[in-house]
Amino acid sequence: MNLAKPGGFAIPAPIGETLARLPQFPPSLAFAFGLNLVIRQLANSENLRLLHGRTIRIQVTDAGLSLTFTVAADGFKPLSGATQADVSLSAKAYDFAILAARKEDPDTLFFHRRLLIEGDTELGLLIKNTLDAQEPPKFGLGMLAPSRVLGALRATLRP
Repeated sequence: MNLAKPGGFAIPAPIGETLARLPQFPPSLAFAFGLNLVIRQLANSENLRLLHGRTIRIQVTDAGLSLTFTVAADGFKPLSGATQADVSLSAKAYDFAILAARKEDPDTLFFHRRLLIEGDTELGLLIKNTLDAQEPPKFGLGMLAPSRVLGALRATLRP
């Protein structure tokens, strides 16, 4: 049990309050684009096929962000924040960062009430287990190749 610096960094409240007042679609678009650029192959993994067409929301509580998207056969698609989510995963930015960096596992954060799953918890567990089983993507300059970036952008913007 690591719990990489409990509490860790938090987005200052005035910034989070300001971000919460802004439209949530642009950050959702950027997030889906990033997913398509970095881990697009996950959209067609056996487990995530069960999520095709389902609405997922990632709430970054201290940043005031609600990143809403769905999984499709051709990648991750952003949705309007007003869309009802099937499952919502909530945590502070720091906690999502240590999850992404694999410095902490989701179960530990969940049991320490730093990661909250609401809605269809079975879907939330499926997401958590699928992402946990994946090797972290290796970042290289090839990921920024124009063909790859344009392909990810097309996948993100295609209805």
